[in-house]
Amino acid sequence: VTLKGKPRFSDFNLVPENWGADIHAWLVVFAAKYPFLEELRLKRMAISDESLEFLAVSFPNFKALSLLSCDGFSTNGLAAIATHCKNLTELDIQENGIDDKGGSWLSCFPESFTSLEVLNFANLSSDINFDALERLVGRCKSMRVLKLNRSVSLEQLQRLLVNAPQLAELGTGSFSEELTFRQYVELESALSNCKNMHTLSGLWDAKGIYLPALYPVCTHLTFLNLSYAALRSDELAKLLAHCPRLKRLWVLDTVEDKGLEAVGLNCPLLEELRVFPADPFDEEIIHGVTEAGFVAVSFGCPRLHYVLYFCRQMTNAAVATIVQNCPDFTHFRLCIMNPGQPDYITNEPMDEAFGAVVKTCTKLQRLSVSGRLTDLTFEYIGRYAKNLETLSVAFAGSSDWGMQCVMGGCSKLRKLEIRDCPFGNAALLSGLEKYESMRSLWMSACNVTMNGCRLLAREMPRLNVEVMKEDGSDDSQADKVYVYRSIAGPRRDAPPSVLTL
Repeated sequence: VTLKGKPRFSDFNLVPENWGADIHAWLVVFAAKYPFLEELRLKRMAISDESLEFLAVSFPNFKALSLLSCDGFSTNGLAAIATHCKNLTELDIQENGIDDKGGSWLSCFPESFTSLEVLNFANLSSDINFDALERLVGRCKSMRVLKLNRSVSLEQLQRLLVNAPQLAELGTGSFSEELTFRQYVELESALSNCKNMHTLSGLWDAKGIYLPALYPVCTHLTFLNLSYAALRSDELAKLLAHCPRLKRLWVLDTVEDKGLEAVGLNCPLLEELRVFPADPFDEEIIHGVTEAGFVAVSFGCPRLHYVLYFCRQMTNAAVATIVQNCPDFTHFRLCIMNPGQPDYITNEPMDEAFGAVVKTCTKLQRLSVSGRLTDLTFEYIGRYAKNLETLSVAFAGSSDWGMQCVMGGCSKLRKLEIRDCPFGNAALLSGLEKYESMRSLWMSACNVTMNGCRLLAREMPRLNVEVMKEDGSDDSQADKVYVYRSIAGPRRDAPPSVLTL
């Protein structure tokens, strides 16, 4: 079973505490009806230690637990899973709001336990019980995914790799420990024995001096995630020279445009690029990436079809060039970090940039727009983006007409996310024909009123129309609106701050 809970904006702290999405009621029913449940994958759900313990003791054949962006639990809950799930093959803990009470939970796996194939605890912060981890990795000969947190040193990494040369995916710990020459040679040797490795991540605090140890595994890599490694352009360039098969690359903007030029020169098979800001709140920042780096990638990577690109400046002409070079984009997420910023050369709105995207990229499924935009952008989207499923909009648009164009034109739209835009009731109500076939609509800091939301709820009784009120806000305004279809009627787990109309 896979369950997704809270709206995506909970990642940005825009959803109230205790919004709902608690797993426990589901587990109680599963235990009664589906006692042979083997896999549970949760995203943005609330799960307590008590729920994890209930899960561990209620399903004798339980094998796989994946928690992505969940909260409410601690490492005590992981200890319960380790203690009771005798057939566990996967424990994947990603980006969760977890209460980390130390690494002793790893010693709760019985010494006879050998079935683990996937172990990911990369986002836990505390030191772990390394001896218990080393014994666990040594016992589990089928382990193919191991992602460590930053408390694991390079010397410890080498010891783990000696026991697990069969790994296909590795998330290293910290990459900054001072090594003797002998230790470095041993690390390089252990890595070169990992013949099946295709995914590499971690590399916290990576020092350029140790990156050459990775060269032997780079040859077969298809995914390199450097989103925790603040590499410089020259360090990235040297690494990528050894990565001819790379299809997915995540980096921080510390690589600058020069680093992205190296991507274009060395990664002809690249399909996905994500460039994250190392420090999104530092406006005085001197490094970062611009349109030049993006253009360079597009010239060298014609198969590119997924991009998430955070930058501080962009031009209409650059985006037009990029999509001409890479017309097969299915996901185009451009985030110009200064809200409402125009084309910095012409001072024009960025309308023609996104017009070029939707006109050229006929396979486009997901689009995130940014920069100074008028209703013209949304006219283009409604007219040309016929396969669009997800649209994210922030600090953009001129009037309700823009959203009306999208609602009238994008027949396959499933998710629409809008924040800090001048759209009001007319825009909200323009989707009456659409909302039952969509998955969800999110609107926050727009011009929507409570009356507009009530009208929507009255016209569409099978929708859940939820309004999240903020302390001290105007009673007539709907601060945050979340609309989704439901076959179960209004939910019963909403806190008082969430009104279901």
